[in-house]
Amino acid sequence: MGKNYFTEKQQEQLRNNPYIERVSEKAITYTTEFRKKFATEYEDGRLPSIILRDMGIDPQLLGNRRIDTITRRIKKFSLRAEGFEDTRKNNSGRPSTKQLSEQERIAYLEHQVKYLKQENEFLKKINFLDKQAEWVEKRKQLQKKNSDSSKK
Repeated sequence: MGKNYFTEKQQEQLRNNPYIERVSEKAITYTTEFRKKFATEYEDGRLPSIILRDMGIDPQLLGNRRIDTITRRIKKFSLRAEGFEDTRKNNSGRPSTKQLSEQERIAYLEHQVKYLKQENEFLKKINFLDKQAEWVEKRKQLQKKNSDSSKK
């Protein structure tokens, strides 16, 4: 019982489907539209293999395990706050657990110090500009107040 890899021909067939975003020899990424439509039709009581066939995807090509996985994932997607959107592109993944050498660690920390100094300077400039804008606004209000009192 081995892995069910896609041949080049099968990948090309899947790529031509408008409901498929990406295909590799091991995996398929479906569009948000596919996920929404699949969920709606599944909730209406249709079988996954029939839904796939109607969307132009050969269920035999995917195999039972992938069909079961699609169904399970779509059910989970329907419960998420993000809905059917693919959140992987917004997620940077797991934090690095790689052990760094002393030199790499020093270089990383020096980079962090430079970054934080730059960020600090930026915040100082924003603070200065905010105070300057406040001062200009107060000056305008004083001038307006003085001109209003002189007119009376």
